[in-house]
Amino acid sequence: MPTSAEPLVSYLRQLEAKGQTHVSVDDDARLILREFYMRAKGGQPAAVEQKTVSQPVSKEETKLPEAVVESAAPAESALTVSGGTAREKIDSLRQQAEKWKPARGLGSLRQTMVFSTGDPEADIMLVGEAPGFDEERLHEPFVGKAGQKLDDILRAMGVGRKQCYISNIVKFRPAMPNQTTNNRKPTKEEMAACMPFIEQEVKIVQPKVIIALGGTAAHALLDCDLAVARMRGSFHEYQGIPLRVTYHPSYILHNEATSEKRKLWEDMLEVMGLLGMPVSDKQKSYFLPK
Repeated sequence: MPTSAEPLVSYLRQLEAKGQTHVSVDDDARLILREFYMRAKGGQPAAVEQKTVSQPVSKEETKLPEAVVESAAPAESALTVSGGTAREKIDSLRQQAEKWKPARGLGSLRQTMVFSTGDPEADIMLVGEAPGFDEERLHEPFVGKAGQKLDDILRAMGVGRKQCYISNIVKFRPAMPNQTTNNRKPTKEEMAACMPFIEQEVKIVQPKVIIALGGTAAHALLDCDLAVARMRGSFHEYQGIPLRVTYHPSYILHNEATSEKRKLWEDMLEVMGLLGMPVSDKQKSYFLPK
C-alpha cells in the first residue's frame, strides 16, 4: 500500500490539465483511492481486502473522489474566464498565463509569456507548438522566419494575418542550457501544463476551422503521436470543430521540395473549401508540375 498520495496526485494533475475528469480503474485501484479519500476526510483508512486470484477484476469508468480531484487541481491552478466580449475573455486568460503555476512550477520554461495574436472572433484558428527566440523578443506568436512563411501562406489564401486567431500550445519559450537563439520542442509535461489555455481559447473564439501547424501541436490537440504525414490530408475534430493538420512553416523552410509545399497547400485548399472561400484556377495550380 503506498504511503503517500503524491505520485498519484502528480499523475492526476497531468490528466486534469488535459481536461480529463474520469479514469478507468480496477478493484485494487478503487480500494487505494478509497483509502486516500478517507484520509482526506480525517477518518480511518478503510481496510484493504486482499483479493484472491479467483476473484474477478472489474473495470469501470469511475469519477475520482472529490478529495482526490481537489488535490489534483488546487484553486491556484483553476482558470477563470471573465469579460463580456471575446477579446475581453482572451485578455483575462492572457493575464492569468503570466503567473500560471502549473507552467511556472516546472522550472523548464523561460520567463517571458507569449500568448496569442489576431481576431478572437476569427473563422480560422492556427495553433503552433511554442514561442521561439523571435516570438519571445517581440511578444507575439509566429513573427520569425516561420511566421513570415505563414504570412505568405495566408496571403496566398486571400486572408490577412489579423483576420485569423494565432496561438501556441505552450505560452513560454522552452528553456535550454546556454540558450541564445536556439529553440527546442516543448515536452509533454510542458504542453499538459498549458493545455487549459488552448481549450478555453477554442471555446471563446469558436472558429469554423482549426489548423494545427506541425506534429507537436497536432499531438497535443488530438492526443496522439502519429506523424504529420499520416494525420494530414483529412479533417479531424477538436471540441466539435473541424481540425486540419498540416506541416509547420519551418518544415517548408528547411524542405524546399515542391512536392512538400504542394501537400501543405492542398491542406489550405481544403480549408478554403470548408469555409466556402473562392478558389481560383491559379490558386488550384500552385506547386503543380508545369
